[in-house]
Amino acid sequence: MFYEPQKNDHGLRFAPFKSCVVPRPIAWISTVNASGVVNLAPFSQSNILGWDPPYVMFSAFTRFDGRRKDSVANAEETGEFIFNMATYALRDAVVLTSAIEEAGLDEMAQAGLTPVPSRLVKPPRVAECPISLECKHYQTTILPSDTEGLFNSVVVGRVIGIHIDDSVITSTGKIDVAKIRPLARLGYLDYTSVTDVFEMRPAGTTASSVIGMSGGRIAAE
Repeated sequence: MFYEPQKNDHGLRFAPFKSCVVPRPIAWISTVNASGVVNLAPFSQSNILGWDPPYVMFSAFTRFDGRRKDSVANAEETGEFIFNMATYALRDAVVLTSAIEEAGLDEMAQAGLTPVPSRLVKPPRVAECPISLECKHYQTTILPSDTEGLFNSVVVGRVIGIHIDDSVITSTGKIDVAKIRPLARLGYLDYTSVTDVFEMRPAGTTASSVIGMSGGRIAAE
């Protein structure tokens, strides 16, 4: 089949686009507003943008009354946010925080999660998350919507601090992703989690190549 998104002429019961680029990691973004109230919300339009230095992004569509999401407003206003890793074990809390839209309500407390002070930024981390990235707001790019008055806010943050639970680091010095089971979006109301990990190496892969592909700095051979 072929369809044009602006015409929405796919003929299916459910629009398929969000399931065409999958799986997408869930960015569980914690921020604080100017008054210090904590906000926690999940975003499935998210990923890394670079590693030297590391950047991450999350994208949020405006509410249908035209207001920006609190995570976007807080990140811009305070210049900071935390990119927490959502996991299968935390799936119920992720869904709960996605449903809370009342401004000024502490979603972390509402979901029964534990705030932990960060090292370099003000927003707290989610203690139950095995990995959290402390970020400084770098820029927000506005992508226009086909619906008048609405838009997408693509928030880019520079990662300045990384927390990894020691229990998910293997004896070989890698993160045990299968143990963590990161949560990812598949479109619709469908999600998945990582349970299977395999390695692929091109022929002739050198030790330096492995370091480079892992995001490390390569020393001269």
